[in-house]
Amino acid sequence: MKFLKFLFVGIIFGIVLVKSEAVSWYRIYEMFKFESFHMYGIIGTAIGTGVILLLIAKQLKLNNLEGNQMKVPLKDKGVFRYIIGGTLFGLGWALAGACPGPMYILVGTGAFSVLIVIAAALVGTYVYGIIKDKLPH
Repeated sequence: MKFLKFLFVGIIFGIVLVKSEAVSWYRIYEMFKFESFHMYGIIGTAIGTGVILLLIAKQLKLNNLEGNQMKVPLKDKGVFRYIIGGTLFGLGWALAGACPGPMYILVGTGAFSVLIVIAAALVGTYVYGIIKDKLPH
């Protein structure tokens, strides 16, 4: 019962992404060819909203579901690993036509071929979990 509110918000979020065409392969293709502002506007709006909400949460000292004060953990400095990780993420996004969240939304819209992409993403995550201690972090 506790998680029904998260399911409801997820369903609404999925509907918004479908209606805004954020899960459209054509829109993603346009973005990667720099032919349209549509996806950049959606991503920029999401970043701006997130920054504003985090600043409000910090100012009001809001707590998360576990009762801890909301904060963004500091990350290790380093540019190289973020460039490599971002490039791999972008290549996967461009090849699959969807980033991780919308993959599940696409299955909900009836694009069942995305289940192959989800399986590959899970295998990739599993392999990373096995070899992460051997990688330079």
